[in-house]
Amino acid sequence: MALAVGSVAPAFTTIDDEGNTVSLSDFKGKVVVLYFYPKDDTPGCTKEAQSFRDNYEQYQDKDIVVLGVSMDDQASHKKFKEKYGLPFQLLVDKDGSLTKAYDVDGGGYSKRVTYIIDGEGKISSADQQVNTGTHAQDILESMG
Repeated sequence: MALAVGSVAPAFTTIDDEGNTVSLSDFKGKVVVLYFYPKDDTPGCTKEAQSFRDNYEQYQDKDIVVLGVSMDDQASHKKFKEKYGLPFQLLVDKDGSLTKAYDVDGGGYSKRVTYIIDGEGKISSADQQVNTGTHAQDILESMG
């Protein structure tokens, strides 16, 4: 069960694929697309990441931050990002704390759920019905 639309997004601090510290508060005032996915370099997760990569310029044009999250470690994220030329940060959630906080725990992996967090830190959308091939475009269309 995803977190409720209108609720405050759980704060977090973790590292990304490069080892940089990343907190939700870093993006105050910006819309954040926080997408959870099960595993780096698997067919569905790769299609979803490529969808965001291929539409990334449109996200940048709208000043929207894209962050991918899975329970893979930093080395796995780095390899996945380099292999597919992903231009956005992948967040490390090795201990599952983000996965649990955002209520997407699939029992050792993150369920495929995407949250849109507004500039004030509230959840404006929770998408649990993800088409991995068109997901990034679907989000852009839903945002208008």
